[in-house]
Amino acid sequence: MDENRTYNTPVEEDEGLDIMALVRSLWEGRKTVIIVTAIFIALGLVAALTMKRTYTVSSTMVPQMKSRSSSSLSSLASLAGIDLGMSNTGSELSPLIYPQIVSSVPFRRELMYTPLHYEKADTMVSMYTYAKEYNKPTVMSYILKYTVGLPGTLLGMIRKEKPDPVLGVGGAADSLPKPIMITKDEERLIKAIAQNVTLAVDKKEGYLTLTVNGSEPLQTAELAMKAQQLLQDEITRFRTEKAEDNLNYVQARYDEVKKETESLQAQLATIRDRSQDMPTTRARIEQERIQSKYGVSSAIYTELAKQLEQAKMQVKMDTPMLTVIQPVTVPRQPSNSRAKTLIVWTFLGFILGCGIVLGKGYLPKVKEMLKGSPQNP
Repeated sequence: MDENRTYNTPVEEDEGLDIMALVRSLWEGRKTVIIVTAIFIALGLVAALTMKRTYTVSSTMVPQMKSRSSSSLSSLASLAGIDLGMSNTGSELSPLIYPQIVSSVPFRRELMYTPLHYEKADTMVSMYTYAKEYNKPTVMSYILKYTVGLPGTLLGMIRKEKPDPVLGVGGAADSLPKPIMITKDEERLIKAIAQNVTLAVDKKEGYLTLTVNGSEPLQTAELAMKAQQLLQDEITRFRTEKAEDNLNYVQARYDEVKKETESLQAQLATIRDRSQDMPTTRARIEQERIQSKYGVSSAIYTELAKQLEQAKMQVKMDTPMLTVIQPVTVPRQPSNSRAKTLIVWTFLGFILGCGIVLGKGYLPKVKEMLKGSPQNP
């Protein structure tokens, strides 16, 4: 029994973690921990003082469906844990497609060229103009460019920049649809907008959350308002495109028949005035002929007037609505904190300092273990 006890005791001690040894190692290497932490505190101060302030604006919206019955069915299915895609039958556009609209290139280009208020600009300027003429890179951006982004910077200097493509002019190609052409500066801004303007869809609750990040409070709020309005316009365009085409066709036909009816009415009045003085058979036949044309044209005109009103009502019915639950407000405080940035850098420095100290203590043991391990023949 005694032999077993003396045999098992060292094994238990080897399997345990000596916390006091770790604490002693950290205390002995406290200078290294303090130096590394102080370096990271200095870097954190530089990062906190030079970082760009970011403001966040959020808006909550609820899409109004066309059919109440299908909307109720979707709500009941959602409560039961079944996802119907929040889409109705017919020409209803699913809200699940809305984030794709926000992420499209035309949508982002429209935001990019929207005039906004900036503190550095005397008048309203677009994001594209502000990025080229007013926005200057910070010290931290230069540091990141020539440290983390140094390989990309060197590759960009080695590679020759290709000129922006230009569409040809003239020939039969002018009648063909033109693709969207974007420059390199526009591409960079489009990628920035992709990170700063997002739309999230809650499938279960059925609401949309628009989140916009910006560099200034008023500019961010205005950008969110423009994104909200543009989303409404794009949804309306998708939903009412068919009804608008029908309305335009009926309107054009209505105007044509109206003009023809008024012309026949004027001819009929002239013939009637003329036949009162000379009631001849020829005048009577011509009057009957124009009277017949006028009757047909007047009936078509009346019917088209009804169809025109119905087409207008259909456009109104197909126009979707986004009910704003949480409106856009100008933020008062930035979303990123300099104090949090400093704390994160300090924590990273402390962890790295502790890792260096503990690594130095265990490095000789690791070498001894590697030397003592049996080598393969």
